Amino acid sequence: MKKHIVFFEAVGGSDKGRDGHRKDTVPMMDYLKKLGWNAEVVFFTDEILRDSAKTNEIFEYVKGVADAYVSRVNPGNLKEEKLYFDVLRKLCDSGVIGMPHPDAMIGYGAKDALTKLRNTELVPTDTLAYYDPAEAKRIGVNWVAGEEHDFKANFPKTLAKGERVLKQNRGSTGEGIWRVQLKDQSQYGKVSSIPLDTIVRCTEAVDNHVEEHKLGDFMNFCEKYLTGDNGMLVDMTFLPRIKEGEIRILMLYKDPIYVVHKKPAEGADAFSATLFSGAKYRYDKPEQWSELVGYFLSNLPEIKTKLGNYDLPLIWTADFILDTDENGKDKYVLGEINCSCVGFTSPVEFLDKTARRVANTIINIVEDAKS
Repeated sequence: MKKHIVFFEAVGGSDKGRDGHRKDTVPMMDYLKKLGWNAEVVFFTDEILRDSAKTNEIFEYVKGVADAYVSRVNPGNLKEEKLYFDVLRKLCDSGVIGMPHPDAMIGYGAKDALTKLRNTELVPTDTLAYYDPAEAKRIGVNWVAGEEHDFKANFPKTLAKGERVLKQNRGSTGEGIWRVQLKDQSQYGKVSSIPLDTIVRCTEAVDNHVEEHKLGDFMNFCEKYLTGDNGMLVDMTFLPRIKEGEIRILMLYKDPIYVVHKKPAEGADAFSATLFSGAKYRYDKPEQWSELVGYFLSNLPEIKTKLGNYDLPLIWTADFILDTDENGKDKYVLGEINCSCVGFTSPVEFLDKTARRVANTIINIVEDAKS
């Protein structure tokens, strides 16, 4: 055991402090050093990733000095994300412990994780993922025109049943996440597929602004979300109890750290639970949400199996929305999992304690793997 951890970061981005680091990276490294371990940051840029000699130099260096890496690169900070994942995958194959493994990042972080869990009690069965034909072929999805994964053919059918939420696979802070409803809601239930000239109200989660379009025009606009590597749209039923708040469990490996209750801003169409859109956040201890936390932890083995059976991410989140079951009782629906680069800088009073727990968890994972 080398007792050395490498943290990967991207140069630049809105998630950095004045020192060029994410605000949660240095506290984690400081606690590792206090515990007698070495820790350092290795930076990536798109230019480095495009240069095979430089990426190979980083690979050889990290393979030689480190027991494990911790990825702290926000989605979007590197355009060459695929090349970044290739480096991580090569490191994992060479024996460096990935926190997380790149395929776990893809499996847990991609929006279609929800569709892989839809045959569990966590996710509604009518949760669907749409791809363009080229992307479907690349990732091994059976795309057939007119069938389930065909956005143009299928979305008018799901919208006929009631309000929907469309989520793009990329982006953050609510960008490309749309609540879609018929302007004339009396039309619901009258047809099996909504005509393309029907007027729809579309609310984007990034700021809760509302646009009205013909359905066909809006779908043409959304096709941009299907293009390129990891292009995808997830289509799921709108849960009106989102107005009561989204509940996020912040996980450190197998353990909950705290729970964030995110209540959307007031307003008829507002549904976004991001700070940028005016949502109010409250930070609670896991014990204050014992029913939800216990429910989620009991489902971890099945989640892990259905999402590729990789080791759990180091720092990750699961977001839940309240719904009502057929008996009129509360139930929780999984709305999203995030694991690419979850931060824990808020609230400030939790930062030091969480960084210490993360450092200890990193050491425990390495020691268990090397024992």
